[in-house]
Amino acid sequence: MLDIQTATAQPHVTRRADYTPPEWRVPDIALDFDLAPETTRVRATLSVERNAGHGPLRLDGAGQTLLSVMIDGVAVNDWRLENDALVLALAGDAHVVETEVEIAPDRNTQLMGLYASGGILCTQCEAEGFRRITYFPDRPDVLSRYSVRMTADKARYPVLLANGDPVAQGDLDDGRHWAAWNDPFPKPSYLFALVAGDLACNSGSFITQSGRTVQLGIWVRAADVAKTHHALEALKTSMAWDERVYGREYDLDVFNIVAVDDFNFGAMENKGLNVFNSRYILADPDTATDYDFDAIAAVVAHEYFHNWSGNRVTCRDWFQLSLKEGFTVYRDQSFSADQGSAAVKRIEDVRGLRAAQFPEDAGPLAHPIRPDEYQEISNFYTATIYNKGAEVIRMLATMLGAQAFRAGTDLYFERFDGTAATCEDFVASLEEASGIDLTQFRRWYSQAGTPRVTARLSHDVGGGRAVLTLSQSVPPTPGQPIKAPMVLPLRLKLFGADTGASLSDERLVLLEDDVAEIAFETATERPVLSINRGFSAPVVIETDRSAADLAFLSAHDDDPFARYEAMQQLMLDTLVAAASGMQADQAAVIAAIETTLDNSALDPAFIAEAVLLPSESFVGDQMAVVDPEAIFRAREALRREIGRALEPKWRAAYDQAAAIGGYVYSPEAKGLRRMKTVALGYIAASGAADAGALAFAQFEAADNMTDRQGALTTLVSSDAAERVAALDIFYNRYCDNALVLDKWFQAQALAQRDDTLAAVEDLARHRDFTLANPNRARSLVGAFSVNQRAFNAASGAGYRFVADQLIALDKLNPQTAAKLLPPLGRWRRYDAGRATLMRAELERILATPGLSKDMFEQASKSLAQ
Repeated sequence: MLDIQTATAQPHVTRRADYTPPEWRVPDIALDFDLAPETTRVRATLSVERNAGHGPLRLDGAGQTLLSVMIDGVAVNDWRLENDALVLALAGDAHVVETEVEIAPDRNTQLMGLYASGGILCTQCEAEGFRRITYFPDRPDVLSRYSVRMTADKARYPVLLANGDPVAQGDLDDGRHWAAWNDPFPKPSYLFALVAGDLACNSGSFITQSGRTVQLGIWVRAADVAKTHHALEALKTSMAWDERVYGREYDLDVFNIVAVDDFNFGAMENKGLNVFNSRYILADPDTATDYDFDAIAAVVAHEYFHNWSGNRVTCRDWFQLSLKEGFTVYRDQSFSADQGSAAVKRIEDVRGLRAAQFPEDAGPLAHPIRPDEYQEISNFYTATIYNKGAEVIRMLATMLGAQAFRAGTDLYFERFDGTAATCEDFVASLEEASGIDLTQFRRWYSQAGTPRVTARLSHDVGGGRAVLTLSQSVPPTPGQPIKAPMVLPLRLKLFGADTGASLSDERLVLLEDDVAEIAFETATERPVLSINRGFSAPVVIETDRSAADLAFLSAHDDDPFARYEAMQQLMLDTLVAAASGMQADQAAVIAAIETTLDNSALDPAFIAEAVLLPSESFVGDQMAVVDPEAIFRAREALRREIGRALEPKWRAAYDQAAAIGGYVYSPEAKGLRRMKTVALGYIAASGAADAGALAFAQFEAADNMTDRQGALTTLVSSDAAERVAALDIFYNRYCDNALVLDKWFQAQALAQRDDTLAAVEDLARHRDFTLANPNRARSLVGAFSVNQRAFNAASGAGYRFVADQLIALDKLNPQTAAKLLPPLGRWRRYDAGRATLMRAELERILATPGLSKDMFEQASKSLAQ
């Protein structure tokens, strides 16, 4: 195993305010790899130039054996190692530095740097993995032109890939071969990539807007080539979309993607050679759900879009991470919205934001989208950086309008092409192109927390005038007890309560002060407020709208998201009341759902989203103290009543969706399959005697994974006699397919049953469970930790199980372990008994000998008062 950095009592803190330019530049680097899984030799030749200051050359390193150092062709010994960095005292302003090191890819369980995965050698260098390959100033503002030569056993590794374009290749006399690649575009070390393996290629091509032909390749094991067609088409579509929407053309002659089984992230945008977690490449109807197909297209687009928003223009330092990630998530969300139902895509994005980012903003790990400090940068690959960062870009696009926003991004790409930029550079470009002062808006980059907006609408019946009073506040977060007002772009509209007619055009209001009043001249009819339409600002809205108003909007609002939001708020208010022991109006929810089901003009995909109850965790987020058992009981009771009261309609919706015939991947067919699963869930919730048989029949007859998994997830939370049979059949059918087996583990970890914890503990001992694979760890441990009721068992056994797994995982892969810790850090949200038990597990983790820096930071911050 490569060395794991151990935590100290006071780990080093990196602060944004301490940034200084690199003292040395590396305009060119040549790498020569002698590849083997047990021992790989790396010879690096760096052309270095003094950039600022008079200090020595410091080259970052970790987990490697240094064999030799040469300066200007002469071997030297007057070097030293300081905290794993190679320090060279150099006179003058320019030199050629050569090093040779040995590394062991097959023992690299951290999956950072060069490592082995399923017989493939591959790299992951973001954020600081390149230092595990060779000595180099491993920081994003050192941009270099890379030339790479690889030598390897030809039978074992017949395919040799790297960044850029291929230059040459040849065979050697000893059964080995070599290949050379060159990337003419300067890039930071985190974008370096290399892959060697026995791979097959699904090839294609794309003709750019200037008429250049780009050769495309998706590289996988030969048996998986048939599952790459969707990803290849998504790549072509995203290339054309980026040209059309942003004017960005691809710049190399080849674009390659490689899928690997062991990967800490979803994918990585290395210049010209993207490396993907195989779950975001491989898909066919039998093994991938509609969600999987959509996610593959989104991730392929995301990584391709990084070619400009991340690669051609990169980050000056890691505090600017949202510069590339927030912007690129916004771009991939926009792309996905253009491929199907924009309304459903927006609902999915907001649901994800509320599930992951809002709790992060409200917890001990809250941070701005441009943080001020970190101990371990891998801990800042968060929902705040990505998802909230995307919402910040969306607000800018809303405020500026499409034309000015495009002009601003054009200016940004032109001005900073080939450089390492900052978030300020991006905002300033938009400001200059649009002429809009964004001074106050910049607070979104520096303030953490989710703003809360209170809206009160008064109406003068006689005068026909309505006044909307808006007030905002941002809750305190760690290190930021007092917040200044944010700029909140809120899309508003009024509807008549009697007629349903529009009483105003949609208005974009910028709430910039603590309190503001907006006047509407309306008819004498009582107005109903539609606010934050399209989720125009990532805020929590509190209004005085009644249940009747919410039901009205769920039926009449002409903004799809606002219509969905009204239904969700009606459900949420009902569930919070019931979980808090107050009277809850289930009838209003049932009537609103019935109205939605009866509206034939609505897209089935939208209906399916609108009629789903909010998750247990989201209900808990609305309560001062989360009561997992009370929330579970309230939600199950409401599901049961919705299922019983509307059972004929659920069966009709189910039959209509089931009548679509054979599998087709299209927006219409996806919507019907989604509606089919939702209807099946409500039929089961009703307690219908035939629910288990109906679900099992669907499971057995399914010609696609969407229907099969929909039936399995319905059965797995039930007491139906068919439950065990379905789980056994699913396992036996897919036990040789790791990605599908992840679904089997995950379904059981999320099951709403009294015995879920015991089942998960048994699954952790299953022969197919391993912590060494990040996907498998996430499918069981990660999924269980978001199962609110099971994880928060009053005994604390759920907390203990997760802590045990994370302690073990930290010894293998600290980065993945640290990303699974946050649910334990939300102890402040629970009753004293649960909070004490959660804190005890965090303290146990923190006391573990040899704890990684990644875990130390997450656990210590989670415990801080």
